[in-house]
Amino acid sequence: MVIDFASVETIELVPFTKEEFEAWLPRAIKEYAHEHVSTGRWSEAESMEKSREEHAKLLPQGPATPGHRMWSIVRASDHQPVGLLWIQVQDKPTPRAFIFNIEVDSQFRRRGYAMQAMLRLEDEARAMGLGSIGLHVFGHNSAARPLYEKLGYVATNINMSKHLS
Repeated sequence: MVIDFASVETIELVPFTKEEFEAWLPRAIKEYAHEHVSTGRWSEAESMEKSREEHAKLLPQGPATPGHRMWSIVRASDHQPVGLLWIQVQDKPTPRAFIFNIEVDSQFRRRGYAMQAMLRLEDEARAMGLGSIGLHVFGHNSAARPLYEKLGYVATNINMSKHLS
């Protein structure tokens, strides 16, 4: 894929610090709980606890958890953090990266930062000897899906539901 970044500020992926992680985690727990409530997978009453449990299980050592990589997406021109990228390196069924989260702060969206971060991740994954990158996107996230498709990601599973009234 050829992308013209001439009009886009470039980014760097900078390893997430423990301080950044501690500032991010409460918001991430809340947002992840909300996503599961909105899809009907979790009830409001259980959502925060379930989200806390999943984050604690996945990241028991924060950004230093073995097998996980977390980066700040940082604007190269002024080192302004604009978002984050979190992956897990998985060995099975084949060596690959799995994106747990990519987010660009709302005031920086629609400027090409997420696309650049995804392309930088491809370079990182190749350097680690990984053969593919996977991700999950909530069905209602209509803003993210076109980006992933533009970058060559294809659906591997689709779950559907219908709310009955």
